[in-house]
Amino acid sequence: MGLKTFRPLTPSLRGTVLSDFSEITKHTPEKKLTVARRRTGGRNNHGRMTSRGIGGGHKQRYRIIDFKRDKVGIVAIVEGIEYDPNRSARIALLKYSDGEKRYILAPLGLQVGAKLMSGPDAELSLGNALPLKKIIPGMPIHNIELHRGHGGQICRSAGMAAQVTASEGDYVTVKMPSGELRLINRECYCTIGQIGNTDHINIMLGKAGRNRWLGRRGISRGMARNPVDHPMGGGQGKSKGGGGWHHPVSPWGKLAKGGKSRRKKKYSNSLILERRKK
Repeated sequence: MGLKTFRPLTPSLRGTVLSDFSEITKHTPEKKLTVARRRTGGRNNHGRMTSRGIGGGHKQRYRIIDFKRDKVGIVAIVEGIEYDPNRSARIALLKYSDGEKRYILAPLGLQVGAKLMSGPDAELSLGNALPLKKIIPGMPIHNIELHRGHGGQICRSAGMAAQVTASEGDYVTVKMPSGELRLINRECYCTIGQIGNTDHINIMLGKAGRNRWLGRRGISRGMARNPVDHPMGGGQGKSKGGGGWHHPVSPWGKLAKGGKSRRKKKYSNSLILERRKK
């Protein structure tokens, strides 16, 4: 795993930094573990645009990932590390002793041929899935469940890792990558190790066209539009609201920077011991 840079033969190549994909060992996905990914163009079932900046891009198939790791006590062998166009992390193809194949998120350092297992009796080794109550404090973990049996929901992107800091009663305290301290039920499963592809944060696409290949369309700034198109449009020169200062908002007036969107009476408020570091 690493990065590759280019000689500045063109202006776009001067700043381009891409992955060298050296960790990829299998280049064609397992057909039975993929499903068609239909294009929406950002439109909902009524045909109305609900997500801006979506369209075009290369065709992709969705890889079905085993976030639950519910094949307890069955040994699996890593058959290959693959690229997944739907996420920043790499994925690993497991073949279980009963013949079934599944994809999981590939942790940093996972090698082809490694033996993995999930369950309370699994070893505390890279890639194994265990309940939080079995994890040693300070050990990096990822793909953490919030509710037992729902599958991993936390720490699923490239380079992410959380830590168990304490255990008391039915809950363990987990320190998130953001710095947030949160209580999670001790029976919830997690996977040992840090997610791979840690260099993803350093990638520079280099040109607008590469963004279009990924299905991302450019969006003009609100300040550059007319008042009829955006609350921050219009004005003489650079002004955020037709001549007077206006807090940055979306086209529909929702606060864009710093506005609180979390519900005040959310059930999980009591489980968050300390909010993330700002």
